[in-house]
Amino acid sequence: MSRSALVGNVTAMLEDAGFVVSDRCAIRPKSFDIAARRGEDLILVKILGNIDAFNEATGHEMRRLGTYLNATPLVIGLRSRDEDLKPDVTYFRHGVPVLSPDTAYNLFIEEVPPLIYAAPGGLYVNIDGDLLADERQDRDWSLGQLANELGVSRRTVSKYEDGMNASVEVAMELEDLFDAPLTSPVSVLEGADDVHETEATPDDPEADPDDEEVVAVLTRAGYEVHPTLRSPFKAVSHEEEEKDDDVVLTGHSEFTKAAEKRARIMSSIGHVTHTHSVYVVDRAKQESVDGTALVEREELEQLHDAAELRKVIRERAEHEEAA
Repeated sequence: MSRSALVGNVTAMLEDAGFVVSDRCAIRPKSFDIAARRGEDLILVKILGNIDAFNEATGHEMRRLGTYLNATPLVIGLRSRDEDLKPDVTYFRHGVPVLSPDTAYNLFIEEVPPLIYAAPGGLYVNIDGDLLADERQDRDWSLGQLANELGVSRRTVSKYEDGMNASVEVAMELEDLFDAPLTSPVSVLEGADDVHETEATPDDPEADPDDEEVVAVLTRAGYEVHPTLRSPFKAVSHEEEEKDDDVVLTGHSEFTKAAEKRARIMSSIGHVTHTHSVYVVDRAKQESVDGTALVEREELEQLHDAAELRKVIRERAEHEEAA
């Protein structure tokens, strides 16, 4: 299957599941292909035939964007090396959850989250420690008795009851012993932190030298600016006091056909992520592109604070909608 067809299939599946899906980010480089929202669930999706193409730099940027946009970064792919990804298993690459299309279908359409995740050494599941302890005590079994049944140490059983995850084989044996479900699903849309410990969100990259002046102006106006390297926008900016309520996707370049294309993609992403977007240009012959406000560099320098910039962005977006 071609990558374009795979992107189309994943997009259609998400739409069938009730997601609003952005336009495809048909530019390079790009850290994600589409943004999609269903209610409070917002995902940034990278779609690949072979997930080995997903590198560390892209993973770091997707995780940063997930933090700034309150979104879950996610990779949907077909295979790793020459092997197809297993259904109903969550994989990880550079701290980002990875699903096969079948697993994504079960999660989003059937609303059946995966129970198994891959980690060094094999496949594992979450054991509900409290439920396991209740079942053991109902049987009037000691830690030692259960340990003997499983062929492990008392310490290992105690760790299972304290929340340590288990191999698929051990989980199946436990459920056979007690004739009860003892596993809990992988919380993919919450970042799967309960099964996969990752380092802190990677630091922001340095701003492109061509963008440093714009970053400085936005910072003086009261915005905290997070530069990006692999996105349709150059930065995610938010007011220092209003991080969750006024996020702005920020672009900057000469106003060319390529810039206009980026501005349209930014508008589509902003619609899905519930953010505003602004593109800073040297000269503009119009006020906005599909809801992305165009602001000339000199005009930006004359804006004194975030409130003024926010007013300009909203007025130009509203003007285009009215037109």
